[in-house]
Amino acid sequence: MHEVTLKDGRTLAVEEWGDPDGIPVFYVCGSPMSRLARYPDVRLFSQLGVRLLTYDRPGLGYSTPKPGRRIIDGANDIKAIIDALGLDRVPIFGVSGGGPHALAMAALFPDRISKIATMASPAPRDAKGLEWTDGMGDGNRASAIAAARGRDALEAHITSLRSSTVPALLPRNDQEVVSRPEVSEMLGIAFTEAVRPGLAGWIDDAYALFGLPWGFDPATIIRPPRIWHGGSDAVVPVTHGRWLAARIPNATFILEPDAGHLGHFDATPALLEWLISED
Repeated sequence: MHEVTLKDGRTLAVEEWGDPDGIPVFYVCGSPMSRLARYPDVRLFSQLGVRLLTYDRPGLGYSTPKPGRRIIDGANDIKAIIDALGLDRVPIFGVSGGGPHALAMAALFPDRISKIATMASPAPRDAKGLEWTDGMGDGNRASAIAAARGRDALEAHITSLRSSTVPALLPRNDQEVVSRPEVSEMLGIAFTEAVRPGLAGWIDDAYALFGLPWGFDPATIIRPPRIWHGGSDAVVPVTHGRWLAARIPNATFILEPDAGHLGHFDATPALLEWLISED
């Protein structure tokens, strides 16, 4: 782990995986997760010649909190990390709650990314024409309802979940994936690290996703993304992925009909190959 110091004095914790001389790829984890979240078999990155970059969003893990942050603020943090590492343009992908942050980077700094993809990403909370919670499992639906009542209500809700583990928060159709030892171990470690300093980072992350406008319109993204989504996702319904693909010009929508939310793990190797390819 190393830390990047920002102009406002905050620090962001960054982790690197795989081939140190490989192609840099920026990965934005889900929520509430930390820089330790990634594809569970780290050998994949070296095999593909990838230098995977991950980080703790503010208030999670070792990164300094930023109360009131919005999704758009994530773009400035990601750019600061890329700048600090001396990188010009990188491919970037975000999973679940990390998807909107990756899209923010594409919207604000398109010249700093070479390719962009999301996996099981939610749409904006104020997405026009989308019934945001339709088809959503009880966990995220409850968080969304709480966030609509304000940050204090969301804090009370998340505090009531503090003793829960990641598997306990997942719907039945993802239990097969999370029962894999390598997946369960990685998620447990990444979640524990995320909330190690307390719940404030998780609450800020959830409020940015469930309670606040993103701060940018996905329609302004000029670099065509790949939008992957599982057709049986009960955490973030597939209607979110369809909305994003329809809203972002020239987006490619990839549907895995039988996959749930955690189906992104099985889809990651092929997506990584695309991200580092020259096509």
